[in-house]
Amino acid sequence: MSPLSAARAALRVYAAGAAVILEQLLRRCRGGFPEPVFAPQPDRVAIVTGGTCGIGYSTAKHLARLGMHVIIAGNNDSKAEEVVRKIKEETLSVKVEFLYCDLTSMASIWQFVQKFKMKKIPLHVLVNNAGVMMVPQRKTRDGFEEHFGLNYLGHFLLTNLLLDTLRESGSPGHSARVVTVSSATHYVAELNMDDLQSSACYSPHGAYAQSKLALVLFTYHLQRLLEATGSHVTANVVDPGVVDTDLYRHVFWGTRLVKKLLSWLLFKTPDEGAHTSVYAAVAPELEGVGGRYLYNETAIRSLPITYDQKLQQQLWSKSCEMTGILDVTLRYPVSG
Repeated sequence: MSPLSAARAALRVYAAGAAVILEQLLRRCRGGFPEPVFAPQPDRVAIVTGGTCGIGYSTAKHLARLGMHVIIAGNNDSKAEEVVRKIKEETLSVKVEFLYCDLTSMASIWQFVQKFKMKKIPLHVLVNNAGVMMVPQRKTRDGFEEHFGLNYLGHFLLTNLLLDTLRESGSPGHSARVVTVSSATHYVAELNMDDLQSSACYSPHGAYAQSKLALVLFTYHLQRLLEATGSHVTANVVDPGVVDTDLYRHVFWGTRLVKKLLSWLLFKTPDEGAHTSVYAAVAPELEGVGGRYLYNETAIRSLPITYDQKLQQQLWSKSCEMTGILDVTLRYPVSG
């Protein structure tokens, strides 16, 4: 990516964000973002990545309030005890715990999955929520560009390693669910299959948007794989909107200023941002329904290229190669 292309990527990302903020302002003026109400979810187990802060914390809290056994997967040991205590107090639930998982390390992901499976419990909901946004160029422990490695590849590997448990836990009329958090920036992203690490010319905006586009492609291909194997598991991708979290420390200073002064009006709160994730995790109308892009608890169209099944397959195969796992689509060919 040339410097000019990097500048264009930044402008596209900020334009996409501005469009969402305008839509959120209009909606807030018309009544805001009421919290959806769902029936209790006893005896169901959920894993939420990045659940120690922001949207992940709110998602974990809402699921715990519904009676789920919630396991927070995160890499912030220092906050874990306090976060678990706080959620237990707010929800009056004792079924909240923390398990260490560093999504920048494939070894850590394998260790997390091993520890989870040693519990001998089912898994009904996996919320792929954790992420970084527009960070300076740096690499994960395995040498991947951080946006692609953490936001996308980490969740790709985690989901694949937990698929057998999800399949065993789902049943007719009570499917297990994979919920993956993307963003409106995927609409302005470009997926460079020849340079997924953004090494030619790094743009934090382009790299972030590309990781969010990859998550949409991954979700759609995963859903087709699940259908091809007759699994009682669904996969959907959600767009939380523009939310007031701590992810903005690396964005343009003007954006940080707007956030500081007007977030109360223009941005969603973390609880509001979590609404669609919770909806995808438990809404009865989504039973057995997958392959959807959900925004404000409504299915909408994602970027047209995300429906390109050839591109989905190419990314999936490349991701299997990068993470060192078997490409199961070779054993179970998927079709449209």
